[in-house]
Amino acid sequence: MKETLTTEQILQGLKHYRRIARQDMLRAPETPHPDAFLKHAESRREVYVALAQRAEQGSAGDVVEHAIDLYRTLPFVTGTPEHEYPEIKGKENALENFFLMVGLDPKQRREARSSRPRLG
Repeated sequence: MKETLTTEQILQGLKHYRRIARQDMLRAPETPHPDAFLKHAESRREVYVALAQRAEQGSAGDVVEHAIDLYRTLPFVTGTPEHEYPEIKGKENALENFFLMVGLDPKQRREARSSRPRLG
């Protein structure tokens, strides 16, 4: 991380992201793949809630490390059709948004990404 955010700043950012995910959940019926879009938004929201709970219990560094660990466990689904694996893609998107918010060094994200497992 370039500048360490406080847990309060992290909580505020996650609250903002949760609102966006909630808006996306509401507009899912208007999309070409409503079920996939809804699952994607729900998955993002779940990640933001989990990270917020972690932030309420620990330090900012703990939250970032937890997010990196979660990211490492996600299987690669890159290259699959847009509407396939919406839960995994939603979690990946949420964690990458979080990394941008906290200013995670891109090298750290790349290292975590390279250790992710292949899909099934």
